[in-house]
Amino acid sequence: MKAVVVSAFGAPPSFQDFRAPEAGDGETVVTVHATALSPIVKGLASGRHYASGTSAGFVPGVDGIGTDGTRRVYFLFPKAPFGSMAERSLVARDMIAPVPETLGSDVAAAIASAGLASWIAFSRRAKLQRGETVLVVGATGAAGGMALQTARHFGARKIIAVGRSQARLERLDADVKIALDDHADRALRAQFDQGVDVVLDFVWGEPAARVLRAATQDRGSRAGEPRLRYVQLGTLAGDAISIRGDMLRSTGLELMGSGIGSVAVKELLAGAGELLAAAPVAGFTAPFTRVPLRAVADAWNGDPTVRYVLVPEP
Repeated sequence: MKAVVVSAFGAPPSFQDFRAPEAGDGETVVTVHATALSPIVKGLASGRHYASGTSAGFVPGVDGIGTDGTRRVYFLFPKAPFGSMAERSLVARDMIAPVPETLGSDVAAAIASAGLASWIAFSRRAKLQRGETVLVVGATGAAGGMALQTARHFGARKIIAVGRSQARLERLDADVKIALDDHADRALRAQFDQGVDVVLDFVWGEPAARVLRAATQDRGSRAGEPRLRYVQLGTLAGDAISIRGDMLRSTGLELMGSGIGSVAVKELLAGAGELLAAAPVAGFTAPFTRVPLRAVADAWNGDPTVRYVLVPEP
């Protein structure tokens, strides 16, 4: 079969022949219709992600849409070395979820890829309550844009979008939009003074340091500070930041992550099923660019702000 293959860590994958999967006990072969190229896929393929394996020679891709016999399904974490960026993939039978008939395969792949992180963060980690206020750091990316939509779906009263591009922020559906320019610190502080319940951070690094400083500086009310659940989801802007101990002692700040390890794989799959089931009624949209699987190099080296969906050709 044809597939995208990572032959060496640190080198771009190539489109080539790869052995076809054969199902064993508890497994099924999925004919792939669409799969998204997300930051986690590139991180795993580079060997830099904390969940990367120890050797190359595999097909990348952590999820996708395909057919299992006569059913169209979403599948998660194919069995190595058969990732989702191939004509066929190998999946455990308990790692698939149904896809609504009204969602096209490429649309479903884009929504699941961009929206699963925020869906899990809101439903399993921060446990967002109706009427709360949400701030999203990295809102102009594909996952950040979906986070605004899922926050609205979960009943957030106020949604604050934070990102570097003012032009991209203006296109988002948010109640408050803050560009990370020289004046952002004052604007961020004003929002935390008014009250923020949940922060979803897709970028970490310097933007996270600024947001945390605005949330925690000069706090320490004797009456007690309100609870603030800060969920860390990605490190596009840097892997590490400095955190003062008094940020935690003098505020209601609760730092947590959401991802492989902090959430059970079974919960990730359940969340994906919930997200896709809700998508048609909620009207979720996840902009993407459709690319044939053979043109993987164009997507791999393409615009990092674009979510690419790879589609095997007949």
